[in-house]
Amino acid sequence: MSAFLQQFINFLQLGSIYALTAISFSIVYGIAGLVNFAHGAIFTVSMYFLYFLSTALFRVTEAKWIVYILALIAASVATSVVAMAIERFAYRPLRNAPAVATVVSSVGVGMALEYLCLNFAGSKAKRMASLIPSHNFNIAGINVPLYKVMIVVIALVAMVVLSLLIKKTRLGTAMRAVSQDKVAAGFMGISTNRVISAAFVLGAVLAAVAASLYGTAYSIFAYDVGDTINWWSFIAAVLGGIGSIEGAVLGGFIIGAINIVMPIVLPVSSYKDIVAFAVLIMVLMVKPTGLLGKNSVEKI
Repeated sequence: MSAFLQQFINFLQLGSIYALTAISFSIVYGIAGLVNFAHGAIFTVSMYFLYFLSTALFRVTEAKWIVYILALIAASVATSVVAMAIERFAYRPLRNAPAVATVVSSVGVGMALEYLCLNFAGSKAKRMASLIPSHNFNIAGINVPLYKVMIVVIALVAMVVLSLLIKKTRLGTAMRAVSQDKVAAGFMGISTNRVISAAFVLGAVLAAVAASLYGTAYSIFAYDVGDTINWWSFIAAVLGGIGSIEGAVLGGFIIGAINIVMPIVLPVSSYKDIVAFAVLIMVLMVKPTGLLGKNSVEKI
């Protein structure tokens, strides 16, 4: 029972991180209609911003919550600037180009950011400082670190805030309008360029939050940390229904469950990748739009 509970907590932790990264991936696609393969590189950039900012702040104060909040805010702003620059110079000029051109551009931008991180910070792995105070909870006879609880709580709060922003604010209304019909939204006075830029900013902020949680949980990272995040978040978004926030959450937790359970029940841990792709293929064969995806109507 204690082993099951431990693995369940690990599932909640990893599923929360993948859910956030999948939402970040999905929101850009839902509003801009772009599969942003530079998403993993943006996650990597967030990791390095958090690492250097928290290291500098710990020289000033040892209060972990203060360091965490300040580093996360600063990293979110810096990552948002990077994301806006990517959208403005790499994606916006190709908005009316064939889809393959945008995909190639996003892959190229991702590689450029990854190797900039490599050249700037080196190939040696970094260790993220502990950003959440050390404390343990006793649950059913097992010790659960505070950071595991806070990862789930922070992820849930971020999801709720994003959902309220999308459903209850003018920006959210504009985003929903642009996602449904960019041309009609433009005729109604909505600046589609600003809305799409805002989608990239939201994606970058979510990537920074996810990076802070990932760094808290696993601490060791290098310049290629975003590669794994990129593909798992993409698979989770497609599995749940790319463009759907609820689908991204569901897909993130399914991928988290596969990553936790499969290494236990299979003889080789790397088989979890095969299982994840098999699940994705089976779901798409039955429901091509993903579990919670909706069929789009193409106007001719």
